[in-house]
Amino acid sequence: MSTRAKRPVAALFGLLLGGCAVGPAYQRPLVQSPDAYKEAKDWKVAEPQDSLIHANWWELFNDPQLNALEAQVNVSNQNIAAAFASFMQARALVKQARSQYYPTLTLSPSLSRTSESANLLQSAGTTPIAGRAATGVGTTTVNAFDLPFDASWTPDLWGRVRNTVKGDVAAAQASAADLENTRLTAQAELAVDYYELRTQDSLQLLLDATVRAYRESLDLTQAQYETGIGQEEAVAQAEVQLQTTQAQATNLGIARAQYEHAIALLVGQPASSFSIAPEPLKSAPPAIPVGVPSQLLERRPDVAADERLMAQANAQIGVAKAAYFPTLTLSATGGFESTSASDWLTWPSRFWSVGPTLAETLFDAGLRRATVEQYQASYNQALATYRQTVLSAFQQVEDNLAALRILSRQIQQQDAAVAASQRYLAIATDRYKLGLDPYLDVITAQTALLTSQQTAATLRLQQLTDSVQLIEALGGGWTASQLPSPRDIAQASPSSQ
Repeated sequence: MSTRAKRPVAALFGLLLGGCAVGPAYQRPLVQSPDAYKEAKDWKVAEPQDSLIHANWWELFNDPQLNALEAQVNVSNQNIAAAFASFMQARALVKQARSQYYPTLTLSPSLSRTSESANLLQSAGTTPIAGRAATGVGTTTVNAFDLPFDASWTPDLWGRVRNTVKGDVAAAQASAADLENTRLTAQAELAVDYYELRTQDSLQLLLDATVRAYRESLDLTQAQYETGIGQEEAVAQAEVQLQTTQAQATNLGIARAQYEHAIALLVGQPASSFSIAPEPLKSAPPAIPVGVPSQLLERRPDVAADERLMAQANAQIGVAKAAYFPTLTLSATGGFESTSASDWLTWPSRFWSVGPTLAETLFDAGLRRATVEQYQASYNQALATYRQTVLSAFQQVEDNLAALRILSRQIQQQDAAVAASQRYLAIATDRYKLGLDPYLDVITAQTALLTSQQTAATLRLQQLTDSVQLIEALGGGWTASQLPSPRDIAQASPSSQ
């Protein structure tokens, strides 16, 4: 073949293999990102300190038991396992879509023995052909040995398959980001529940100590009453306060049990066989590197998931537009057929056919146009969802930064209130012992002290909880660079999460 003749053949072959993809090219949309967090202007981070949070972010709290529990979440949490299975389904869809790049080959051998009516043949004026033999009055039989091979291939001329693969890859990446978001949510929820449980232990110690103090006060009022110094009313007031506080201390067991059961669920263990030994809250909020707002777009798995869903919606527009163009199918059939097994696979028994088929929709009453409009609207919806998620991410970071900044000052003020309540109680007790004031003043001072101490404990819990939520709002230790690439998605399935 001459060089001039080879050129159109090569061009045709290239067209069949690659074609041209229709549809809009995807570009990640720009979103407005502030230069710095408003609430972080006075935020101090210990030095030296990395600019980003590490993957095992809970280690910032320096609590060995929390570290051990977080390790179990990644292995045994069933929500994470379900999200991982969803990701594996998305990977399988990519492989299904990629299979459309290649021809389909089928083999369907068959053996049959057929009996036909001689009367029917005679009425049709048909003479039995060779290979048919009489088997009885009025009937003939024929053997058929068939070994057909079928091949068909639809070249991706207009990018329908390529856009389908792109869309499915983006969906798989979104599923991978959803998996990481589920993991981060479970990890953060565990940390919050753990600190809630430890706060219950701290409150239990506080109330137990208060009950002992109230019992001593009751003994004092009884002694004074028995010696004629005190009044029976003071004894009754002390008894009421003691019994009420004991009931309050007992009630703490409900919340502690529920938080313990919640932790068991998160680490994938039955609540009936899971327990955590009581221990008061000792952790302090760590220094958290917040970075700059522009980094948030690469650190939040939910933002990454919405961005990938937007890429999927864009690819679906290309799939819909490809329906406007004709479809070329190349098919071929060949094999062997015979009425005798002895010459079934011989050269004279061969048969074959080959040829292209071109199909084009001439009229569909606007179906293709409506389908394109549908996917364009779907893309616009995904774009709005993505921008809303970004705005929500900025809001959550600012909320937690503000909460931590304000809580830091409020805790100092509350500690001062606790100290003042202790002085107030000491003065009221001394004046009661001297007979200057009624026991009601002591009760008032005791109640004020207990309330102040409970508030201080609750504020420290809120400070730790907001620290966890700030880390969660920053995306934990995850970055978008950890998303699997299209090549990773197409590879063999991983053996673990």
